[in-house]
Amino acid sequence: MTVKPIAGGRGGAATAALPRPRVSPARGLGRILEDERTLAYLLLVPTALILAMFIAYPFLRGVWLSVTSATVGDPGVFVGFKNFQRAWNDTIFHRAATNTFVYTGVTTVFKLALGMWLALLLNREFHAKRFARAFILLPFIIPTVLSTLAWQWMFDPTFSVINWCLWQLGVITQRINWLGDEYLALVSIMIVNVWRGIPFYAISLLAGLQTVNPELQEAAAIDGATAWQRFWKITWPLLLPVTMVVVLFSVIQTFADFQLVYVLTRGGPANATHLFATYAYQIGVGAGLLGQGAAISLALFPVLFVVVVLQLWYIRRTETT
Repeated sequence: MTVKPIAGGRGGAATAALPRPRVSPARGLGRILEDERTLAYLLLVPTALILAMFIAYPFLRGVWLSVTSATVGDPGVFVGFKNFQRAWNDTIFHRAATNTFVYTGVTTVFKLALGMWLALLLNREFHAKRFARAFILLPFIIPTVLSTLAWQWMFDPTFSVINWCLWQLGVITQRINWLGDEYLALVSIMIVNVWRGIPFYAISLLAGLQTVNPELQEAAAIDGATAWQRFWKITWPLLLPVTMVVVLFSVIQTFADFQLVYVLTRGGPANATHLFATYAYQIGVGAGLLGQGAAISLALFPVLFVVVVLQLWYIRRTETT
């Protein structure tokens, strides 16, 4: 392409500027997407929107409701920490807090022990091993409400199959009202929670056992180590990181358990089996006191935050040592 001189101007002939090539929008977008950092941010946008809509907003909305006098149909006014103070002075809230910690602690210990035992059994070679591994998932796959309704029938004082079995074995001489007694009701919901949570522990720990090198077990057996010594000295240390992650998720889920308790007892008898979630629902939705219900539900947040931080710190510590 030739450049034509243009007359005029102070400096004599000027040179005409070359026209710049136009970049198509598709090509420009392609150049932007070639940057890995920009592409990563663009791919995270849908996830960030979902988290903001379904997690961040409900949480912040709950925090705001907890410091207001909001009720159903009334946005209320700012009251500060009065809702938390009212919950702290509530005896039913104290009972719900105690039940939540006892319920979570006892069920976690039993789920871990029985889940580990099942994982060790399923890790062995036997006939119908695949069927047994699939069958063990049934309690975890069945919808919570459906399985809990079946347990409610099993605990029924009149038609209870548990009472019938105990009667036939000669263990009891009269019917037991499992869900009508305040102590037996709490034990009953613990039994159902353990039954439902064992498969999660068993399958997760079984996946961890698959990563343990069997040669280590064979070498220890040759050296004369017993089965318990091989488990405690080899299997358990290698399985500890997986176990801590499983326990972390289980504790969070158990602390916030709602469906199981609500279907079985609805917090009864006489508020004896209320947990944080069920009591917050009763106050916030049942009684329409949204501010107080939000304050009760948020009382669980600092506890879960501390539990998560401590467990994550312990997991990182075990990984670095």
